[in-house]
Amino acid sequence: MRNQNEFVGKKVLVLGLAKSGFAAAELLHSLGANVLVNDSSPEEGNKEAEVLRSKGIEVICGGHPESILDNGFELIVKNPGIPYNNPVLQQAVQKKIPIWTEIELAYLVSEAPIIAITGSNGKTTTTTLLYHILNIGGKKPLIAGNIGTVACSVAEKAKEDELIVMEVSSFQLAGTEKFRPKIAVWTNLYDAHIDYHGTPEDYAIAKSKVTNNQTKEDFFIYNADQPEMRPYIDQSNATKIPFSLKGKSAIGISADDEMIYWQGEPFVKRSIIKLLGQHNLENILAATASAILMDCDKETIENVLSSFTGVRHRMQFVKELKGRTFYNDSKATNTLATKSALSSFQPPVILIAGGLDRGHSFEELRPYMGRLKALVALGETADRLIEFAESCGVPIVKKVQTMDAAVQEAYGISIQGDQILLSPACASWDQFPNFEERGDAFIEAVGRL
Repeated sequence: MRNQNEFVGKKVLVLGLAKSGFAAAELLHSLGANVLVNDSSPEEGNKEAEVLRSKGIEVICGGHPESILDNGFELIVKNPGIPYNNPVLQQAVQKKIPIWTEIELAYLVSEAPIIAITGSNGKTTTTTLLYHILNIGGKKPLIAGNIGTVACSVAEKAKEDELIVMEVSSFQLAGTEKFRPKIAVWTNLYDAHIDYHGTPEDYAIAKSKVTNNQTKEDFFIYNADQPEMRPYIDQSNATKIPFSLKGKSAIGISADDEMIYWQGEPFVKRSIIKLLGQHNLENILAATASAILMDCDKETIENVLSSFTGVRHRMQFVKELKGRTFYNDSKATNTLATKSALSSFQPPVILIAGGLDRGHSFEELRPYMGRLKALVALGETADRLIEFAESCGVPIVKKVQTMDAAVQEAYGISIQGDQILLSPACASWDQFPNFEERGDAFIEAVGRL
């Protein structure tokens, strides 16, 4: 590890447990910090708190007392999900106490260089695809971050000859100061998480922190087809590598209908690619550019592109049953992601959609609603989705209460040749703890048919 003496004797408040808080507390304690953990969950049954106490770490459960900052903390490491309007964090801002998320800690201790991947959509697919290319290419990659493995736990053990491929969210990036990846990837920018960040501009500023500290020695791979990203791209001091789907470009990585190009030269034919969807071509370009910059050979990249079919819960083929094909796109937690999914399919499609109602419009889906044979709606947005689908002329519209009922209804409507797609266009939190459990419920329901 690097910077092992930086935290000796430092008073640190870890705000929020879960996986990231637990890992941050353990690491900081091992580095000699004076750590206090404060978690809002009840004391009873809090196994993480019990483990930390057994190691000599003080833990306060059951809420975030505003008086907690009277203890003279020099640093706060917060769970990414805790918003900045939390009273403790508002006090910390007034007191000018630094507020980090654990990816800042991961960067500071990691001996391995970091490839950080962010974006409104596509970051998990890009992270997973790049990891597979680097792994087969013998580059000793480690996977970490928002994809499920706590970054600071990975960074703590990472060696200089390894490489961390890290998915980073806007929530995580907002809590960084020195974070500087060797390669930064920004897949796209669309309005998201405004309830957390406050404004679209604040959301974009958080995303742009993926490249804020980079220098000319680092690389910044970005979506050149989105002019709204340009002000943030222009501020980066990194060596810029644009990607574009608008035909061959002399710089960066680009694609037309037949070919992917690197610096204007043909690189691989698109016909070898197994991953469905125009939106996934963006992810492929970003991952391929990263792999090239890490000296992966062309043969390795071609081999992975010709075999990689996606990640769990994102355009995931589940099974074929009596001529019907089932796809799990539970990670489509906003309208844009569902629009991308629908654009990948030709009719007839039976769409299962709905979830947490944040009041977002579904109008972006209108050009693709003609591909639907039926809509099966569930969750808080069911009635709004049904009204929208009827205005689009979708022939069959059904409302159900559970995922099991949705799958049964969709199967009952279907005939041989139909495609049944779960792509909710909404967050999962009205009925499920996360999109993963929602996708698993869909897969299990399909298995019960």
